[in-house]
Amino acid sequence: MPGLMRAMARTAVVAGTATAASNAVNRRQAEKNTAAYAAAAEPYQQPAPVAPAAPAPVDADDKMAALERLGALKAQGILTEEEFAAEKAKILNS
Repeated sequence: MPGLMRAMARTAVVAGTATAASNAVNRRQAEKNTAAYAAAAEPYQQPAPVAPAAPAPVDADDKMAALERLGALKAQGILTEEEFAAEKAKILNS
């Protein structure tokens, strides 16, 4: 029986050591994940808004070119719908 007890004790020690090592690895991985998620969760800082274009030109061709540039800025997401409408009104009313 002493051999059987020794084998059981050895198995218990090996299993305990394996569990402890596994827990340590899992804990380190969880700490790394927490740090990575915290870094990724930092708020996105939006760039400063772009100033509207210069005063509207008087010539019809210049107005058309200005409207096309304005439309391109809106399509790129630089101008909001409200900003686009305000600038468009300025160009058309000049």
